[in-house]
Parts: sequence; structure tokens; C-alpha cells
Amino acid sequence: MIRAIALSLALASPTAADTLVAAHTIRAQTVLAPSDLALVPGDRPGALTDPDQAIGQEARVTLYAGRPIRANDLGAPAIVERNQIVNLTYSNGAITIMAEARALDRAGVGDRLRVMNLSSRSIVSAVVQSDGQLLVTGAFQ
Repeated sequence: MIRAIALSLALASPTAADTLVAAHTIRAQTVLAPSDLALVPGDRPGALTDPDQAIGQEARVTLYAGRPIRANDLGAPAIVERNQIVNLTYSNGAITIMAEARALDRAGVGDRLRVMNLSSRSIVSAVVQSDGQLLVTGAFQ
């Protein structure tokens, strides 16, 4: 009987969720540390609720103090910088083509990045690998 009452009270009372906010203004391209974040009471749709989801991620936009942090405000830290010379690889079956390219933007692991092949001056899209290499997937764009 007591368990039934406790269960009904638990289900009847709304659980308060915390919202993750910036503890201070954070510039874009800053990797977030625990001191950059704060939890405030309340539930904001689309906002992160767990600091572990943000720590170690890079701010893609400026995050203002006290404002909720959304998942699309953050991304993997960039390992390729704009104008950096990178190794570009295209594989299709037994054929592998490797070339040097210039990154046209910043990107982190798993991000799609436009690069300019330095030999042909053509622009292709590639995915950044964990070792900093870029892999061309699908058709040339």
C-alpha cells in the first residue's frame, strides 16, 4: 500500500529539469570547460540538460551568459583550419587517388568540408578523419 502511494506521488509531481547555460560570454571557436557552464532550474525546449554533452565541444557561435545552450550551438573541436594544406584521398574499389588540397573552412572530425585540389584547382567535398586526412566520399561536387 505504501509503495502504491509513493509511486502515485512520484508520477503526479512534475520533475524539474535543469537547463545548461553559459556561465559567461563564450566566443565562437572556444573549447568548453566545466567552468564555462552552469545549470539553472527550468526546462527550455531544445536546450542541453547535461554538462557532459558540452564539455570538450567547441562553440560554433558566440554563447552569451545566462542563455541556454542548444546542441547545434556546439560541435567537435576543429582539427583542420581554414587555408591549411591537407592530404586528400579518394578511393573507389582498387583505385586510390591522393592529392594535396587547401581547406576552404574550419572543421572537426566527421565534418564535411569543401577543399580545393591544388593540382587541378577543382573544389570537392570531403569528410575529416580523426588523423586529419580528408576522405572524398560519393561523387565529386
